[in-house]
Amino acid sequence: MQNGMILVTGGAGFIGSNLVAALEARGSQVAVCDRLGSGEKWKNLAKRELAAFVEPEGLAHFLERHRGALAAIFHLGAVSATTERDADLIVRTNFTLSQLLWDWCAEHGARFFYASSAAAYGDGSAGFDDDAGIAALARLRPMNPYGWSKLLFDRRIARILSEGGRRPPQWVGLRFFNVYGPNEYHKGAMRSVAKQVHERLAAGEPATLFRSHHPNYPDGGQLRDFIWVGDCVDAMMWFYAHEEASGLFNLGTGKARSFADLARAVAAALGKEADIRYVDTPHEMRARYQYFTQAQTARLRGAGYARPFTELEDGIAHYVKDYLGTPDPYL
Repeated sequence: MQNGMILVTGGAGFIGSNLVAALEARGSQVAVCDRLGSGEKWKNLAKRELAAFVEPEGLAHFLERHRGALAAIFHLGAVSATTERDADLIVRTNFTLSQLLWDWCAEHGARFFYASSAAAYGDGSAGFDDDAGIAALARLRPMNPYGWSKLLFDRRIARILSEGGRRPPQWVGLRFFNVYGPNEYHKGAMRSVAKQVHERLAAGEPATLFRSHHPNYPDGGQLRDFIWVGDCVDAMMWFYAHEEASGLFNLGTGKARSFADLARAVAAALGKEADIRYVDTPHEMRARYQYFTQAQTARLRGAGYARPFTELEDGIAHYVKDYLGTPDPYL
């Protein structure tokens, strides 16, 4: 199965297209399941060679035709907007489809890797421990339907495993924290803050950040675990190379940095002074706003993943100089 085809759902998206590039580079046959729409999302795959491109409506047929031929599924496709309010759509895409793919991999002996999310931790009051136990998962309180749907699937997997249910030969869930890097350009308002800050500073305008409405955090002092997309891909490729490793893992650097730090890093990469303007966080967002995220990485390191994570300033400089500052910003 090691040499079989690999299916990446969401493979034309941000993290997915970066993973497809890495899989192609190692010589894998890669199939992508995604929607491209009428925008420029197709450019995320323009440099890739694919074994197949599958629209979501054709996924069941594709799986039926490729029984025994798929080595693994990387399930990165999701409704990922934290502002999406159509909970039925979110559940169909992020929970029901995930269950179907888990069952298919368990039945056909394919390995299964899926994107969970740090949004499962909600406001962080229950901590950021990637404990996959039933009781630990039940304590988490996501603040939006997206985070809830990701936790819902994590909890379903925990229950299946506790009851001795069918499982794929290898399974890995990854809770991505705040990822930035090339090929995120189609994401609109969900683009990383790094990308949004770059757009404004490169145009000679001040960077816009939310003002703090919490007494413990200064303006721009809200903290996030920002992670370079290349580090996420390195971790996924490591798990693919280590079939003995299964479980639910945080994928962040373990080091929280401020939005002001990020804006200063972008400015430095542009050779500019950091010009930052603060605006009020919209009232409708304040009750759900996270002031601090930071991955606990002990389980990831304990599984054997030992590579260092990219420092924020280094990742931003790479992003700005090698992608955003070039005529062709696509990986």
